[in-house]
Amino acid sequence: MTHSLETDLASGALAGAIADIAEEAARLILPYWRAGTAVETKSDASPVTEADRAAEALILKRLAERWPEVEAVAEEASAADGLPAVVGEWFWLIDPLDGTKGFVQGRESFTVNIALMRGDAPVAGVVTAPATGVTWASTAPGKGAVRRVFGEAWRPIRVRARPAEGVALLSHSLTDEEATRLAARHGCTQWQGTDSSLKFCLIAEGRFDAYPRTGPTSEWDTAAGQAVLEAAGGRVLGADGQRLTYRKPGFLNGPFTAMGG
Repeated sequence: MTHSLETDLASGALAGAIADIAEEAARLILPYWRAGTAVETKSDASPVTEADRAAEALILKRLAERWPEVEAVAEEASAADGLPAVVGEWFWLIDPLDGTKGFVQGRESFTVNIALMRGDAPVAGVVTAPATGVTWASTAPGKGAVRRVFGEAWRPIRVRARPAEGVALLSHSLTDEEATRLAARHGCTQWQGTDSSLKFCLIAEGRFDAYPRTGPTSEWDTAAGQAVLEAAGGRVLGADGQRLTYRKPGFLNGPFTAMGG
């Protein structure tokens, strides 16, 4: 891989650059939110809007302008053209609008996800929440994670030690009974439902403790959030108890648990 990419990663410049790209995409998305945007259904029955497509086109353009040699695997391009048969050692995983169902319903917890991958692991990631104007990022490797409100300075974040009564974040798709049972299985006495990769970031900044996921997700749903959470001192473990890895068949995840301290 070119020296510029590795230099940008090591210095922290890469995180700042992709955060700027994610926030530009967020500003593009916002006019579509709560504006009656038309919704289409993809072949996997998931929704897609013009906001998803416009944001992805912008992100791909900006990444190619700065790092043209790095391949990108992005949700909407993959849905339209198919997944790549193979990817190189370095590649991007992109979800331009994670939580489209909630976005269409007018909820706030949708995100823009950009992750840089090396082999089977994320090495840098940025998650932006357009509705609230907040971005989370991993910094240079080994230097922790940060959070900023649009236009303000970065502030460091860190997972909290597990309290006596932990609080889990869970998918809105679960029933109350299912959610209570799943939270308890992971040592949490309380739970809250929310959408998208926001769950990783809220654990990373020390507000919640665990996010167990039993249903399927795509790798672009989790890679950026995993990068942020791990940089903040957390972990994301697969069903085998090992770190969640990537470049799996179909770019699909099995069950996993994201956790703080």
